[in-house]
Amino acid sequence: MDIIREPYGFVHADAGRLKETYGGPSGQVFVECMRIRPIDKDSRTVILFSHPIGGGSFLPLVTALAHAGYHIIYCNPRYRGNDTALIMEKCVLDLGACIADAKKRFGYDKIVLGGWSGGGSLSLFYQDQAEHPSITETPAGDPVDLKGAGLVPADAILLLAAHVSRSVTMTEWLDPSILDEGKPFERDRDLNIYAPDCPNSPPYSDAFVMRFRAAQIERNRRITSWAKSQLAEIRASSDPDAERCFVVQGTMCDVRWLDPSQDPSDRKPGTCYLGDPRIANDGPVGLGRFTTLRSWLSQWSYDESRADGLGNASRISCPTLVISNSADLACTPSHAQRLFDAVASPDKEMRTISGADHYYIERRELLPIAVTEIGTWLGRHGF
Repeated sequence: MDIIREPYGFVHADAGRLKETYGGPSGQVFVECMRIRPIDKDSRTVILFSHPIGGGSFLPLVTALAHAGYHIIYCNPRYRGNDTALIMEKCVLDLGACIADAKKRFGYDKIVLGGWSGGGSLSLFYQDQAEHPSITETPAGDPVDLKGAGLVPADAILLLAAHVSRSVTMTEWLDPSILDEGKPFERDRDLNIYAPDCPNSPPYSDAFVMRFRAAQIERNRRITSWAKSQLAEIRASSDPDAERCFVVQGTMCDVRWLDPSQDPSDRKPGTCYLGDPRIANDGPVGLGRFTTLRSWLSQWSYDESRADGLGNASRISCPTLVISNSADLACTPSHAQRLFDAVASPDKEMRTISGADHYYIERRELLPIAVTEIGTWLGRHGF
């Protein structure tokens, strides 16, 4: 089916006193969107994708759904392509503004949230706050009114190759051998799984994995504690709205990458979705490599982030479909299962696309299977 791509944008008001994006006037936010639809087919339903840093309007699955006859909108929040200062609560506001605009601009009656990858936990966070609005400030204590934003609940959620949250994913990928953030390249030999002389090697023992995971959580909490103390110093100063930026080394270190018996799947051992994990661990594009105090608390902190996919899922009531890709290098099967188990709605289903990678790039022939599964589920629900 032939499709057309229609880029558009809109401006919505932002009452926040702090600005984390480059350029543009204060008090306003520009949201960039792409509508992708069949040329000759109208619809009252739209699948609305979003992701904290956007950029997915050309993803194979997004495009394939449009070719299959569905109307798609891809919403890029204000942090398009740059999560260094990202605040998850503001992504929710941008997504809410996009939903309201789509209903008014195009007349859509039904909104199905397309939660692909990191968009999964954003969709769940949004739906949780739309159904049970409560948040009036960020984890850093800055005002952000989700409670009074009038967020319109979605009619259904698709969780497609989704991970449970940015904060949990970050923690599961943190290098636990870094014991001092001020000396990130002096690493604990016993926990440094990428070091040639590490005494622990795959297949890892249960005892080592437990120690490894506990050390990852401990490191995340150390960074969180430091961020809080830095913010406390700032708030006690003459410039309480000031911010501090910092670097986090070692954010692609997971026993899964080297030991295929951990969270077993069809993925290729010894690699991650950024290539060689030994290089990506300290490379420039690793998760949270460059961040700020406020952003760390909102999107990366294990304990403080409210974009907690499992917690959010436990409070939603709309129909939900979970799609897991069995060869996914980014979102391994346990993430899909945890999300499915956490969803409170009794109307939930889960499907696995055998052999599919995260992006459907290596096995494009599997795209029609995913589209059929999604389409069948949407049809049964009247979308």
